[in-house]
Amino acid sequence: MRFDIITLFPELFAPFVAVGVTRRAYESGQVNLQLWNPRDQADGNYRRVDDRPFGGGPGMVMMAEPLARCLQAIRADRGDAAPVLLFSPVGRRLDHSAVQHWSESAGAILICGRYEGIDQRFIDAHVDGQLSLGDFVLSGGEIAAMALLDAVTRLQPGVLNDEGSHQLDSFNPALDGLLDCPHYTRPEDWQGVAVPQALLSGHHAQIERWRRDRRLEITARERPELIAAARDAGRLLPADEDFLSKLA
Repeated sequence: MRFDIITLFPELFAPFVAVGVTRRAYESGQVNLQLWNPRDQADGNYRRVDDRPFGGGPGMVMMAEPLARCLQAIRADRGDAAPVLLFSPVGRRLDHSAVQHWSESAGAILICGRYEGIDQRFIDAHVDGQLSLGDFVLSGGEIAAMALLDAVTRLQPGVLNDEGSHQLDSFNPALDGLLDCPHYTRPEDWQGVAVPQALLSGHHAQIERWRRDRRLEITARERPELIAAARDAGRLLPADEDFLSKLA
């Protein structure tokens, strides 16, 4: 799996690939990360990559030509037709299904925009899809690119210590798309608050029922649309519906 990042600030990614459990994937080459600065493809002594927008207005716009040259260099280096993704407020919101899709792919070319945006002509000519982290604006696409890379990398075999760990993440189909339950560790009593008795019972079925009920409770309270989606997909059992009816 290979991801090529077009960014004006490649140095932002240095600590990202060097810490945490996901570093294993980069160190082993399981996930190949290549960084490309469009300034290297720009003309003039100042390697300019932006200019003022036609029609006036605040800010600057990234120019199409340096980006196109950068993309051409990546294509030549990769030797394939990897899809081009742009992080943008108009993009599809990144969710678990999208992360799962890219985790099973051969990778992509990720464009991290800056300033007021990118010349639309480049987007129309070269971008295959757009992604967003949510309804807010960042200074650039680098944080969004790291979010995608982190989510995709942790799903690769051998990256997490426990192979089944990500199966119990929030939004995972293994949890029927629900949010995860609360977790506890030692000591059993901390500042007068005890660990729920069900978790200390040693009774597997009781523990699983407690965890399922907490997932249902938290999801119904915080993200009720996920309960509706699970219900529409036929993922809720009669015991789930009985528990939910008691929450109302």
